[in-house]
Amino acid sequence: MSDSGSDEDLTPEDRGSTESVRKGCDPLVSTQRSKLQQRRAKLNQQINRELLLRSGAENLYRASTNQKVKETVALELSFVNSNLQLLKEELEELNSSMNIYQTESETLNVPMIPLGLKETKEIDMTVPLQDFIAEHYGEDASLYLNEIQDFMELRQAMRTPSRNEAGQELLMEYFNQLYFLDQRFFSPHRSLGVHFHWYDSLTGVPSVQRALAFEKGSVLFNIGALYTQIGARQDRSTLSGIEDAIDAFQRAAGAFLYLQENFSHAPSLDMSGSALSMLVRLMVAQVQECVCEKVLLNIQDIHLNVLLQAAQEAARVSDVYSLVLQAMSVPLLKDYVPFSWISMVQVKTHHFRALAHYYTAVALCDCSGVGDEDEDGAEIKALVQIHTRQPEKLNLQDPEDKRRLGKAHLRKAIIRHEEALRLHGVCKMLRKMDILQEVLSDAHTRSLEKYSDIDQEDDFCEVAEAPEVQSHTQQKPDIKAPDFSVVRVTDIFHRLGPLSVFSARNRWTRRHVCLVRGEAGLGLTLRGDSPVLVAGVLPGGCAAEGGLREGDYIVAVNSVDCRWAEHAEVVHALKSCPDRGLELDIITLQTHEVERRMNLSPSGEQDYQSGSQRRAGREYGGSSSSVWGWSWRNSGVMFLSVYPVVQL
Repeated sequence: MSDSGSDEDLTPEDRGSTESVRKGCDPLVSTQRSKLQQRRAKLNQQINRELLLRSGAENLYRASTNQKVKETVALELSFVNSNLQLLKEELEELNSSMNIYQTESETLNVPMIPLGLKETKEIDMTVPLQDFIAEHYGEDASLYLNEIQDFMELRQAMRTPSRNEAGQELLMEYFNQLYFLDQRFFSPHRSLGVHFHWYDSLTGVPSVQRALAFEKGSVLFNIGALYTQIGARQDRSTLSGIEDAIDAFQRAAGAFLYLQENFSHAPSLDMSGSALSMLVRLMVAQVQECVCEKVLLNIQDIHLNVLLQAAQEAARVSDVYSLVLQAMSVPLLKDYVPFSWISMVQVKTHHFRALAHYYTAVALCDCSGVGDEDEDGAEIKALVQIHTRQPEKLNLQDPEDKRRLGKAHLRKAIIRHEEALRLHGVCKMLRKMDILQEVLSDAHTRSLEKYSDIDQEDDFCEVAEAPEVQSHTQQKPDIKAPDFSVVRVTDIFHRLGPLSVFSARNRWTRRHVCLVRGEAGLGLTLRGDSPVLVAGVLPGGCAAEGGLREGDYIVAVNSVDCRWAEHAEVVHALKSCPDRGLELDIITLQTHEVERRMNLSPSGEQDYQSGSQRRAGREYGGSSSSVWGWSWRNSGVMFLSVYPVVQL
C-alpha cells in the first residue's frame, strides 16, 4: 500500500484547491486510507437515510387504522430493516478492516488493532454566530465574517486529518478553539441553534446534539483514534519504530481515559463508559505487546535470563489481552464490538501464551548449567520462579528432568498455536490478513521443530505437566493524558474583546459618556488593563457628574477602541484629552450593577489580571469548562499581581 496518492481521481478544481489545504489536513489525496474514509462517510449517509425511512414507516404503521396500509407498511419495514442490516455489516467490515492502517514494513509482526475516526457533517455556523454577535455583543456582525469563515474552515479541515503528528496538531488546534467558542457564544440563557452531527465510529449510527460538549468529546475521541492509527503503522522491526508505537498507543489510552473520566451521558455507544474502558485496556495491551516485541528484538544469542524475560513478557501480553476480552464481553458491548476485534484478541491471547511456553522450553533445554555451583543455583532458582507453581516430581538440577519439563512446555505451546490458528480461520476478516497467517504458522512450525529435536523415541517416562508461566514486565505502560498546551492557539474572535469581560456568560450595558477635565482633574481612579477598570469615582467630580461609576470598564476613548489596551495607554489617552473634553464608551457588567444596588462593594483585586495575563486570553493551550455532563479538570497556576492605581 502506498501513502502517495494518485491525481487521477482529482478534478481540476480539486487540484487547484489543494494548494490552500491547511497543514495537517488531507482531504483529497486518493490513498487507501482516504478511500476508506469516503466509503465510510457514504455508508453513514445511507444508514441515516434508512433510519429516517424506518422511523417514518413506524410512525405511519402506528397511526394508520387501515389493515391494507398496515400490511404494506410492514412489508416495506422488512425491506428497510434488511437494507439497514446489510449496510451495518458492510460498515462493520470497513471499520474492522485493520489492513488499511498497518505498517508497510515486510517484517513479520502481529498486526495491531487501530480505530477508525468518527465522521461528522459539515456545519454552516455563519448565521447563528452573526446573530449572536449582533444581539449579545451589539457589534456589526458583518465585520466578523472573516473570523467566522476561518473557524468553519478549521472545522472542515479537522474532519480529514492526516495520519501523522501534523494531523494530531490540527485536531488539538480545533479542540482548543472550541474552548474560546464555548466562552464566546454558548450562553446559559439561550441556545445558539447549532446542531452537531457525529456518527458512531463502529456502527455508523448518527447522533445529533446542540451541546458543544458533544463536539468536544467527539474531537477528543478522534485524537485517541488517530493515535491508534499512527501506532499501528509504525515499523516495529526497529527499536525506534517500537518506541514510536509505544508512545502512540500510550497517548491513545490517555485520550480515551481522559474522555471516560470527564464525559457522562454519552449519546453514542462508542463514547460510553464501558466502551472507553475497553479501548483503554486494548491500548494498554498493545503497549505491552510492543514491549514484548522490544525484548524479542534484542534476543541475539541463547541466554537464560534473556529467554526467561521474553517468556514472562509474552505471558504478560497474554494476560492483558485476556482482560481486554473480558471488557469486550460485557452485555453492553458483546454485540457491539466487531467480531474481527474479538477474534484478534483471542488469537493474540493464545499466540503470546504459546510464545511464553516456547521460550521457557528453550531456556530449559538449551541453557545447561556449565558454571560454578553458585551460578547453577541461581539458574535453578530462576527456572523455578518463572512458573506460577513449582513443577511436581521434577528435579531441575537433573538435565533429563529439565528436558522433560521443556518438552511439556512445548506441548502446551503447540496446543496454543493450533488454537490461535483455528480462531484465525474462523474469522473472515482475519483470513484476509496474510501477514497474520504467516506469523502464526511460522511460530507453530518453530515449536513443532523444537519438539521434534528434543523428542526421543525411547522416552517412556511419565509425561510431565508444565505449570503456567509467571507473567512479568520490565516496562509497565505509562498512560499519557492529552497535553493541550502543546498546541497554542489564538482566539479567532479575539476582536470581540478580553474574554474575562466579553463572554457569552456575562451581560452588560453600554453607555456613551462625555467628560470635560476640571481643575481637580477628571476625578476618577483607574486600575488594571485590557480593559481598564474604573476603580473609584470622586464624589462631585467631573467623572461623577458625567455618569461614570465605580466598576465601569472603559472600552473606547474618543472612538478609539481600547478593549485590549494596556493601562499606560489608556492613562496617556485620558491625560492628553483636548479642551473640548473626552468621549468615552463605557460598559457596566450586570453583576456590578447588582452589587451597587445592594450597597456591596465590588470584589476588588481578585477579579483583575495583569495586562500580560489578559492578553494571554487571546491564546490558549488547554481548556477548563463544565457543560452538560462535562468536567474538564486542569491544573493551573494562579498569579497574584500588584496593579498600579492611577488617579486622574
